Amino acid sequence: MLGAAPLDPRPVRSRVAVAMTFFRSLVLPSLLCISSLLTAAPEQADVLVYSGVPCGIATAIAGAREGAHVVLVEPTKHIGGLSTSGINTAETEHMLKWTIGGIALEFYNRLGKEYGTGKPEFYFESSVAEKVYLDLLHEAGVEVRYGARVEKVNREGARIRSIVLSDGSEIAAPVFVDAGYEGDLMARAGMSSSFGRESKAEFGEEAAGIRFDKTVRHGATVDDKGNLLPGISGWTKDLKEGDAHPGTMNYNFRLTFAKDPALQVPVPQPAHYDRHRYALLENWLRGKQERKEAVNLTHLLDFYGRRNGKFEVNNKQAAIFSLGHFGGQFGWPDAGYEQRDRMFADHWDYTLGLIKFLAEDESVPANVRAEMKAWGLHKDEFKDNGNLPYQLYVREARRMRGEYVVRQQDVQDDRRKPDAIGIASHFIDCHHVQRLAVSPTEFLNEGRIWRTCQAYQIPYRALTPKAAECTNLLVPGAASYTHVAFCTYRLESVWMIGGHAAGVAAAMTARSGRPVQQLDVAALQEKLRAQKQVVDFIPGQPEKWTDIHKDSGGFGEF
Repeated sequence: MLGAAPLDPRPVRSRVAVAMTFFRSLVLPSLLCISSLLTAAPEQADVLVYSGVPCGIATAIAGAREGAHVVLVEPTKHIGGLSTSGINTAETEHMLKWTIGGIALEFYNRLGKEYGTGKPEFYFESSVAEKVYLDLLHEAGVEVRYGARVEKVNREGARIRSIVLSDGSEIAAPVFVDAGYEGDLMARAGMSSSFGRESKAEFGEEAAGIRFDKTVRHGATVDDKGNLLPGISGWTKDLKEGDAHPGTMNYNFRLTFAKDPALQVPVPQPAHYDRHRYALLENWLRGKQERKEAVNLTHLLDFYGRRNGKFEVNNKQAAIFSLGHFGGQFGWPDAGYEQRDRMFADHWDYTLGLIKFLAEDESVPANVRAEMKAWGLHKDEFKDNGNLPYQLYVREARRMRGEYVVRQQDVQDDRRKPDAIGIASHFIDCHHVQRLAVSPTEFLNEGRIWRTCQAYQIPYRALTPKAAECTNLLVPGAASYTHVAFCTYRLESVWMIGGHAAGVAAAMTARSGRPVQQLDVAALQEKLRAQKQVVDFIPGQPEKWTDIHKDSGGFGEF
């Protein structure tokens, strides 16, 4: 055949041998090299802490001070959680200050150093809190990774081997700690968990389940076609007091406002504005005007004066309508990241839309519009984010079902625990979950709990999964609590107490190689006491609040 290659005179077997020699000597090493690059060994840490919220920061610092190589993974671009996103209080106005010790108290003392007061400062600014947290992490030698979410958890039996992040990196460690609000690492590792509210019957809790407010509010709840207005989730007739419900308490952003024009930048417009979202509020305002009843902005929003001309703006519990996006939080705890991103954006549309409505809509009384227009965002906070806080206030999400579940009885009656790792004392404080129509002209809010609490010991078992599920994970964030009990734990100051204990426990476990459930708790307690964590009740110190704080108006701030 013209142009055909000449035949190789060597036997076929010989030619194959030559080819195989060539493959082994040149091609195979190249392929193995490429393969090794594609499947590089994971990064190594002694302790991997997920989420740079205050709980995670305390965990990371405590672990590093114990000599562990700690990697702290923060999914956003900023550490500090809500303490650096608008919540500028330790919330000691609703708790017993003597229970705050260890790294939590160290943080507040460092704030006092920044402000030059020489004492703990329990009210502060987001930017100052972030500086202090960063200083503490740097001093402890913690490696911080930003902007990566946990995508996958690799396990071997009852142990986590490594986690894979959204940036493609993989990190292995002997011990993992999930300090996040949502418990995303915990969930991806397959731990038992819950969200929403248990029924009264499940744990025998008096305050559990669906809770109808006693005050029925008047206002149209349906449109001309009989459809429920935005912000109303359903009908009271379809629900039963004390039953379980998947809804968490509402979420909102904690804006930082300024009254002084010299300190202001304008509040931005919402990306998507729909005034119909505020129809319930419009109807209420029109009714007030028809009855010639006075309305002012503080009937709708809470403003807490802070430092340097800053005001913290929050959902007002007593309001007919406020910053809490009732119903907008449904589904958040177990939503995927893309869905959460959409819900996050929707909360901004709701929040900025409400401010626009109050400042501009003709249905709003002129004095309220003038009051709203007088406010602006403070120019010195969240400068790299358009002066808007970085994080949504996720008051609760998932809660682990661990070795022990802390219940209402544990925070009110059975308050002493042999495996105590800290003491909490905040009120049982649950914001409303939803609005429900009673009739076409009446509605009520549902879910509120607000009552004083007693100091109680946090058990180490509340941070550990069931041994059959995982032996090298601690969960001080989405800890093993019922909804009612969690309402006393979900404060940054208390989360830091849990985080401090988890950090020391993680370092001890990394050294011993034993399951977290088999940790020497007595040794952990001794270390915590030496580090000034308040583990034990102190003779002479009060164990119970006797009066609700006068400034709370009976409704609470948080």
